[in-house]
Amino acid sequence: MKRLFDLALVMLAAIILLLPIAVVFLLVRLTSPGPALYWSDRVGRHNRIFKMPKFRSMQIGTPAVATHLLKDPQAYLTPIGSFLRKSSLDELPQLWSILVGDMSFVGPRPALFNQDDLIALRTESGVHELMPGLTGWAQVNGRDELPIPEKVRLDAEYLRRQSIWFDFAILWRTLLKVLHREGVSH
Repeated sequence: MKRLFDLALVMLAAIILLLPIAVVFLLVRLTSPGPALYWSDRVGRHNRIFKMPKFRSMQIGTPAVATHLLKDPQAYLTPIGSFLRKSSLDELPQLWSILVGDMSFVGPRPALFNQDDLIALRTESGVHELMPGLTGWAQVNGRDELPIPEKVRLDAEYLRRQSIWFDFAILWRTLLKVLHREGVSH
């Protein structure tokens, strides 16, 4: 049921967002050298590594670590990188990951391949059994502002409470958070 919901919603989103995706693609290409997409190694269901696309908001050569671990993250941003992150437009290419079945609309955000502490805690709590999501319960309850143990606690709560109605509630709260630009690291 969840996979059918994801496929129907990704098709609808792709149609509605085709023009914004094309515009962002062109803006990224015109404002900084390098490809428009950044393919990040992420940890998916059962701790399997997959390639997740994002619009590139950082300069070519930026270390592949969580943004908060960079000494001066602002120094690595492209001219439109801050805007892409604040507006969450950098996340739009992840519709591809949903289409091919690496992600779902709702689930724990996929960890970077080198976030060993997050991966270990998720595995301990069984969260690694879930399909990662474009958004999730932790995302709407603090997003980038949450410490890792709190993210995992919320991911585990999602594991226990998951249902189509809970997913709808999370998607609605995500929309409100994105529109208000809450909880986003710059």
